[in-house]
Amino acid sequence: MPRHLVLVLGDQLDRRSAAFDGFDASQDAVWMAEVAGESTHVWSAKPRIVMFLAAMRHFRDRLVAEGLPVDYRALSAMPTVDEPRSLASALVVSLGGEASVGRGRPGAKRAGSALPPGRPAKLIVVEPGEHRVREEIVAAAREAGIPLEIRTDRHFFSTVDEFALHARGRKQLRLEWFYRPLREKHGVLMEDGEPAGGAWNFDADNRGAFPKAGPGKLPAPRRFPPDGVTRAVIELVNTRFADHPGSLEAFDWPVTPEEARAALDDFLVYRLPSFGRYQDAIWTGEPWLYHSRLAAAMNLKLLDPRDVVAGAERAWREGLVPIEAAEGFIRQVIGWREYVRGVYWHFMPEYESRNALGATLPLPAFYWTAATEMNCLRDALSQTLTHGYAHHIQRLMVTGLFAMLAGVRPQEVHRWYLAVYVDAVEWVELPNSLGMSQFADGGVMASKPYCASGAYIERMSNACKGCRFEPKQATGPAACPFTTLYWDFLARHAALLKANPRMSMQLKNLERKDAGELRTIRRQADDFRAGLG
Repeated sequence: MPRHLVLVLGDQLDRRSAAFDGFDASQDAVWMAEVAGESTHVWSAKPRIVMFLAAMRHFRDRLVAEGLPVDYRALSAMPTVDEPRSLASALVVSLGGEASVGRGRPGAKRAGSALPPGRPAKLIVVEPGEHRVREEIVAAAREAGIPLEIRTDRHFFSTVDEFALHARGRKQLRLEWFYRPLREKHGVLMEDGEPAGGAWNFDADNRGAFPKAGPGKLPAPRRFPPDGVTRAVIELVNTRFADHPGSLEAFDWPVTPEEARAALDDFLVYRLPSFGRYQDAIWTGEPWLYHSRLAAAMNLKLLDPRDVVAGAERAWREGLVPIEAAEGFIRQVIGWREYVRGVYWHFMPEYESRNALGATLPLPAFYWTAATEMNCLRDALSQTLTHGYAHHIQRLMVTGLFAMLAGVRPQEVHRWYLAVYVDAVEWVELPNSLGMSQFADGGVMASKPYCASGAYIERMSNACKGCRFEPKQATGPAACPFTTLYWDFLARHAALLKANPRMSMQLKNLERKDAGELRTIRRQADDFRAGLG
């Protein structure tokens, strides 16, 4: 009978986690489980499933090599009759009960557990990254009648309670108000109490597009070909989840702490120097550009964000990268990453149901196939399905922008983002997709909707070259759907947007269009939306 049973979830693969504080291998045990429900509650793409399962199995092997007792429940290639369907039901079964919680199959009995007979005195888990999972584990512990200790996640620069204190009494939440004190507290990019370089951010220097000739020869990120453990997971996923979207032919993500550290070192040397200037640029056929590919490793806790931030700051102090590159990247880690986590836990579970713009359209089927004539969308969706990745501007200003302009129900957009990206854990994905991308939270995450016409995509990418649609046209057979939907979006939501001073210029441009043109735009937008079904 273990004294403590430490629950390690798929996004908590950190040996220095608070879950292991006081761990005694002679008295305690670790519990981990692969369950189909974590891949099917949203229709998870194959790269995302492999990322989680491969990283989990490597972490399990590390613990076993250290001599820690580990009860690991692995998925089989084919579902079995008594297989628990959720984390909660798998836990109850491991504890000797019946799986009646968490959408498990009622009546499933304990089978194959590595735990000795008996019940632990306590269950220990670090704060889960998803409200649903937290509720399931709490319910499982209650059903089993075993005390549950939920420990603070030390992986982050701030805590959920600290964000709640920051939010108390504020009518508005904004990243900048949270980001600056956090930098000061941790002494990041600070000099004599002032921000390094004389400014808190350098956005004006970080909005560059590539020249017409393109980005030139790009430094390819370091690849991590699958080892035996990962190859076994790939085979499992191709069999068990054969009908799920995505491809595994190009899977090369870091799935161990050593690989994640090597990926960080590679980024700091070869791509961070140009990251700032081109972080918003898009170039078709080039999924990586100067981006880091580190979010998945950080979100699964293979890589400590403190090491990431320290490495970027050190590169600047050594004169290897300009301040705008270092600050722009650091803000994504110590700024946005921490801020969205705070927003998630501060407003959940109600936050997930928000729909401030009243969007009702189903998600277009081409989001799962990339079968669309729009070059920018086809490129972003194709690389998403191939690699489980798209950089932040592709997510915000291509796939997300189209969905918002078209009026897609934000909960469907949220579930798609959660399903397809290897770095998607709900605490970070939901506020970014539902709030930042879709403005469905009414302005909690962003001070204005990120709406733009096809002209923005033409300016920031080469996607419009050769596309059959003309980004400057809003009506007619060659009209760019982004542009048609953009003007229709402004017209449909003008009453709501008038209260937002940051939308005044766009609304003034809308007022310059006569009623006849707006009626034509509305008809073309309606016809286009009707054809998306």
